[in-house]
Amino acid sequence: MERWVGRVALVTGASVGIGAAITRALVKHGMKVVGCARNVQQIESIRDELKAEKGQLIPIKCDLTKEEEILAMFKQIQKDLGGVDVCINNAGLSHCAPLLSGSTADWKNMLDVNVLGLCICTREAFQQMQKNKVDDGHIILINSMSGHRVIPNAAGHFYSATKFAVSGILEGIRNELQELNSHIRVTAISPGMAKTEFEIRNMKSKEEGERIYAEYKSVSPGLVATEFQQRMHKSPEVGKKICSHFKCLEAEDLADAVIYALSAPAHVQVHDILMRPTEQKS
Repeated sequence: MERWVGRVALVTGASVGIGAAITRALVKHGMKVVGCARNVQQIESIRDELKAEKGQLIPIKCDLTKEEEILAMFKQIQKDLGGVDVCINNAGLSHCAPLLSGSTADWKNMLDVNVLGLCICTREAFQQMQKNKVDDGHIILINSMSGHRVIPNAAGHFYSATKFAVSGILEGIRNELQELNSHIRVTAISPGMAKTEFEIRNMKSKEEGERIYAEYKSVSPGLVATEFQQRMHKSPEVGKKICSHFKCLEAEDLADAVIYALSAPAHVQVHDILMRPTEQKS
């Protein structure tokens, strides 16, 4: 990670869970990290916690469903820090919105954050790197195992569709970078069950969670032990119980994967990392 010391990374969805863990890891490795989220107060708390580390955390409030806010954020990064070297698209969300009964508003919200927000950030990061002649930059997409298979949990089917889109976007970015003879690298990291606030919020009921875990030891979008996971369920208690059935991935496991990808030699592109807990079946 020595070559990244003092350089600039953007982490979206940096306020909790996987994003917060990635942010902490990068600051501890000496990077200047721009952490963005709608709840900037939580990022400010993380900044205060990391004051003694050799890197720096710069909180920025940004709603990824609003393109004008994303563009303003990149403009500020260019002005204050000279542009990004690493862009980590971590922000994502899910609603209990099945394909046959979900609301259009929930579907649009997932598309806006999981697909469009990710694409806008990637486009702006690449163009900023290109403008600043950064040819060793890195774009990282936090995807999901739900972008590689669909499980029989209707609540997560539309979410899964957005993550399959991310899997396609990964290949598209790689192809376009190759066509441009760019040495900027792109990596996707797809967690399975990780104990996060996101995952725990996703179950409609205790019974649904028990059934899915008993049959598949798997839920959508992919369990990671963070607050994001817990919000995915209508009852946080249900989500917490689900995540206690066996050892899920922790947010820090995903942060370690990010460090691994960034640390690879310049001639090595770690393209797609799939991570599951040892006991996860699907």
